[in-house]
Amino acid sequence: MATLYTHKDENIAKTWVLMFVFFVVVMAVGWAVSYYLNSPGILVFAVIFAIVMNVTSYWFSDKIVVSMAGAHEAQDSEYPELHNIVENLAITAGLPKPKIYIINDPAPNAFATGRDANHAVVAATTGLMAMLNRTELEGVIAHELSHIGNRDMLVSTVAVVLVGFVTLVSDFFLRSSLGRGGSGDNKNPILMIVAVAFIVLAPIVATLMQLAISRKREFLADASGALLTRYPQGLADALGKISSYAAPMKRANNATAHLYISNPFGAKATMSGLAKLFMTHPPVEERIKALIG
Repeated sequence: MATLYTHKDENIAKTWVLMFVFFVVVMAVGWAVSYYLNSPGILVFAVIFAIVMNVTSYWFSDKIVVSMAGAHEAQDSEYPELHNIVENLAITAGLPKPKIYIINDPAPNAFATGRDANHAVVAATTGLMAMLNRTELEGVIAHELSHIGNRDMLVSTVAVVLVGFVTLVSDFFLRSSLGRGGSGDNKNPILMIVAVAFIVLAPIVATLMQLAISRKREFLADASGALLTRYPQGLADALGKISSYAAPMKRANNATAHLYISNPFGAKATMSGLAKLFMTHPPVEERIKALIG
């Protein structure tokens, strides 16, 4: 019989499969650029540049994300219930208590960030605090702490590195090929077509894979959060209320959208069929069904 542990194991396995495919895409792009431009030194530079930029972002991820979200640190005296919930659940999860931030926004949402459990941040909007009761808020906080405990941020960072690498190399190739007028002399025309196809389509494929990984991470955090509170209904009810709020957050950003418990662009952003391919989160109905059946 399936349990929340079963969902967790399945999501971990599927995520690693996606990561393997990601590496295949990266190697394919590397081969394509090297073959077309016949310049492996450029490829090495692109790889080093992408990794350095993304590792830097990862190292300072908490400060960067908090600043982009417009969040400020939540004082214990002003938000005693939130501090109490975070501290109790962190103890239960065996994690250090993360820093707690508040975002002045009527849209109900929350996120966790930071490079590891010792440098983690949990942030919640004022809209979330106003809309949810204590049990529902515990479900949301447990979800965010699960992201920290499951090391989701590390997986997300690896995905960002790969997407950044693929996009950077593809963009460089397109600019270089336009400037040189192509460099396909004395090369197999079929392989040239394959190389160009890899380079043009790879950023799209890589982005879709990154979003797929983000969606799997959400299912895993939902399952782990329900195990932490021992009350899946609380998180399910919270997700239902959060998804009923259609307006976007004031500072919604594509770069950080995958960090939030719900799409910061609002429910209306996920209505069209094509938009579902680029969703950072799985449909709320699927998440609720996974939690309570």
